[in-house]
Amino acid sequence: MKTKILRNTLLRLGVIFALAATLPVQLAAQQKPSRYRIVEIGTLGGPTNYPSVNRPGYQIISNSGIVAFSADTSTPDPLCFFNPDCFVSHATLWRDGVLTDLGALPGADNSSASGAINARGWVAGQSENGEIDPASGLPEVRAALWTKKEIIDLGTFGGNWSLATTLNNLGQVVGFASNAIPDAFTVGIFPPSTTQIRAFLWQKGVLRDLGTLGGPDAAALYINQHGMVAGISYTDSTPNETTGIPTLHGFIWHNGRMVDLGTLGGTFVGPFGPDGSEGSFVLNDRGQVIGISTLAGDQTYHPFLWDNGTMKDLGTLGGDNGTALWLTDTGEVVGQADLPGSQHHHAFLWRNGVMTDLGTLGTNSTAVMMNSRGQIVGRSRTPSGLHAFLWEKGGPMVDLNTLIPSGSNLILEEAENINERGEILVWTQPPGCPDDHVCGRLVLLVPCDASNASACENDH
Repeated sequence: MKTKILRNTLLRLGVIFALAATLPVQLAAQQKPSRYRIVEIGTLGGPTNYPSVNRPGYQIISNSGIVAFSADTSTPDPLCFFNPDCFVSHATLWRDGVLTDLGALPGADNSSASGAINARGWVAGQSENGEIDPASGLPEVRAALWTKKEIIDLGTFGGNWSLATTLNNLGQVVGFASNAIPDAFTVGIFPPSTTQIRAFLWQKGVLRDLGTLGGPDAAALYINQHGMVAGISYTDSTPNETTGIPTLHGFIWHNGRMVDLGTLGGTFVGPFGPDGSEGSFVLNDRGQVIGISTLAGDQTYHPFLWDNGTMKDLGTLGGDNGTALWLTDTGEVVGQADLPGSQHHHAFLWRNGVMTDLGTLGTNSTAVMMNSRGQIVGRSRTPSGLHAFLWEKGGPMVDLNTLIPSGSNLILEEAENINERGEILVWTQPPGCPDDHVCGRLVLLVPCDASNASACENDH
């Protein structure tokens, strides 16, 4: 089980529908969906670009429309560590059609990657530092912060690895970093470190170890605008028979105090399922937290909402398992949940104690993010493959491929992010891309006036 957790993780390293709820179902269904033009955000000379290195659950498009992502350069990467297409890539900013290469830490042909952006346009992520980790033989990676002036190596606690997960508008950054103490169990969400992993809070040049819940390892996964930090930590050092790792709980840290969030009866809490299924661990500005917890016996897992000392089981759509992927500041949760029989899962919206099935474009669907306008985006499996969707105004789910100008040579596969202006970042693929090739890239969907055909022309 531990191997499966590590493998799956390494591969991936308000308004509450108030108006729609008052409208008759027939009127809501008659609302015309938004339409969009496609804006190419480009690369740094290489073939493709990439979403957040920490995806999902992290904002990489600001509410002012600045996009933080990673883009290939034209330089081949002989180590082929960061990206499967084996090109050096750098953290990159797109703003009003202008690309800015944020660079990497000093060293020949180092790669770097964006993880999250704040309202100031600062970016948290990671970068190679030009060294090779003697324990794993892999390039060393450091948590990095890009301000408007410089790139900052956030350091470690004496080990060879660190990673920044996200940051707030105050410039506080959280993540996790290794120390020099040998450890047989990392927190299951880190590159192959042989030493302890500790949650950190970085502020004004100081890297602070937040401690643990009693075990050797912890990781900080989210920080809100009040400086509250959420993450996961081992509570001991004894592996469980069901998972192969020690008991893992969620925590909130604030003003030097770490609070154990508990579980739904199992021994595993995380941003993903114990089988590697996709999820997130998000903390909002009200101090609420979402994540995934196993039930007693660790054979099934459900999404939870932790609020004011209580962990609430959000349940499923009748099946065994479910995951939470996004939490709004007003307490709505979106994600995916199994249907009866657990052969398929649908996107859901949980609000005020009720889980609503958002439907599907074919078989499975997953809701990835929601803005305060009640617009939900994600992906759905169709007979022809994955398609990105938009759900708004009470539904139904709409294929984003039907809301863009005709003649596009791209397939919109997955909506990654949406901001308060309704701009959507989408992962795309060109038709006919071979399975063994990396052909996809991010594009930006910008709302346009559907009554004006020229306003919806693609921007290439």
